[in-house]
Amino acid sequence: MKLQVHSIHFDADEKLLQYIQKKADKLDKLFDRIVDGEVFLKLNNSGVENKTVEIKIRIPGSSLFAKEQAKSFEEATDLSVEALRRQLKKHKEKLNAF
Repeated sequence: MKLQVHSIHFDADEKLLQYIQKKADKLDKLFDRIVDGEVFLKLNNSGVENKTVEIKIRIPGSSLFAKEQAKSFEEATDLSVEALRRQLKKHKEKLNAF
């Protein structure tokens, strides 16, 4: 999947970008008609869980969005991808119902 990653107010290292791409590519196996995706990485000033990952993927006729907050970007990515996986599964079931 073609993925654009935006890190807000900091520079994400290559290892993190590869990790995010690897996790997002797993969604392609679940639903092969994903057009593209955007990821926003944000650092918040409050609390221990101060890293936010927002993932938006476009599919034909719609787009899906997940936003998660955690102690690390990797953990937040895992949670976001899992949320999108559930949304894709639900979307796929709707398509198959017709």
